[in-house]
Amino acid sequence: MSISLSSLILLPIWINMAQIQQGGPDEKEKTTALKEMGFHHVGQPGHKLLSSSDLPASGLQSAEITGASHCAQPECLSPSLYFQFICVFTDLLSRIDLDELMKKDEPPLDFPDTLEGFEYAFNEKGQLRHIKTGEPFVFNYREDLHRWNQKRYEALGEIITKYVYELLEKDCNLKKISIPVDATESEPKSFIYMSEDALTNPQKLMVLIHGSGVVRAGQWARRLIINEDLDSGTQIPFIKRAVDEGYGVIVLNPNENYIEVEKPKIHVQSSSDSSDEPAEKRERKDKVSKETKKRRDFYEKYRNPQREKEMMQLYIRENGSPEEHAIYVWDHFIAQSAAENVFFVAHSYGGLAFVELMIQREADVKNKVTAVALTDSVHNVWHQEAGKTIREWMRENCCNWVSSSEPLDTSVESMLPDCPRVSAGMCLMRDT
Repeated sequence: MSISLSSLILLPIWINMAQIQQGGPDEKEKTTALKEMGFHHVGQPGHKLLSSSDLPASGLQSAEITGASHCAQPECLSPSLYFQFICVFTDLLSRIDLDELMKKDEPPLDFPDTLEGFEYAFNEKGQLRHIKTGEPFVFNYREDLHRWNQKRYEALGEIITKYVYELLEKDCNLKKISIPVDATESEPKSFIYMSEDALTNPQKLMVLIHGSGVVRAGQWARRLIINEDLDSGTQIPFIKRAVDEGYGVIVLNPNENYIEVEKPKIHVQSSSDSSDEPAEKRERKDKVSKETKKRRDFYEKYRNPQREKEMMQLYIRENGSPEEHAIYVWDHFIAQSAAENVFFVAHSYGGLAFVELMIQREADVKNKVTAVALTDSVHNVWHQEAGKTIREWMRENCCNWVSSSEPLDTSVESMLPDCPRVSAGMCLMRDT
């Protein structure tokens, strides 16, 4: 039999409440006992112990304590005392000082904004190593502070994203192109990367699309960049090889769908300004509003202990999703390119974005795209409602390399009637 932590915490209070109920009708004794349990407001002017007549009938059936697994009302307590406990305990909870309750405060979420600040650097092999010790990145920098460690990891990830952008421009000689192409100065913008000859190369164009999540243009997997090396986790080896073999290159950025700005504070006009309402009603509404704010602030301490800024998302026009982004780049760049043969390499959700592009621009894609290499693509021709002609084209022009323990290029059975599936020669999706 399993007993939840919340049940163990509440058990002594249940017992004391039951003893109070069974100990006789002396109201003073009950009040004294409750005060000894910590409920100091009981018995003060304006407070009284509730009876079943003070509660709606539906409350007797529907009330429960969140977090107490399979914790029903104890048989030793009457419905009246059961709900007295709930009301009193909730009020007590709202009076807890969380600063006193927390044994160990979370350190400030104030992280460096450079690799040097983190005391890390990429060595000549493209591996991320500590500048002083030469050791790989350590996630659990502080014991028992997972949230803080995760925020630190994310801060490092943002620096690495910018670092990869720099490599795309300096090492791969790609240009950063802002989109939408007709964006005003003030509206949200995204960007892609292109080689100098991406639109003018008459022969071959390579288009790269990464998967979903935190990865951005030029990356396949952030975890591989941090834990393995740049060649494993970025698109740079693909780009360099494509350029060496005479391809133009376009690198999509399908996850850059919005910008974040600080959420404006909304000032709610006090209900006391409404002169049409009776004074008693205004006072009651103000009291409810203050209590609501008090509870919200209380729980906010748990949810947001560092009081991080509340942010809101402003979506980028015609690029608000990976699918929209792929269609936009096709219409404004790929379709306008001079290349006779366009090749796609798409990983994970990038494969789904390509299939959606195929559905929306079927004739154009068939006319321009020669072959598509997918890696662990999550597309689904049934859910995406790809037609018969699209499925037939995919069988002839696409191949999906999937995670498998089988040797590289070994055929892998598929439940979907689209493109062939073959082994990528490795078992983990992040390695494909």
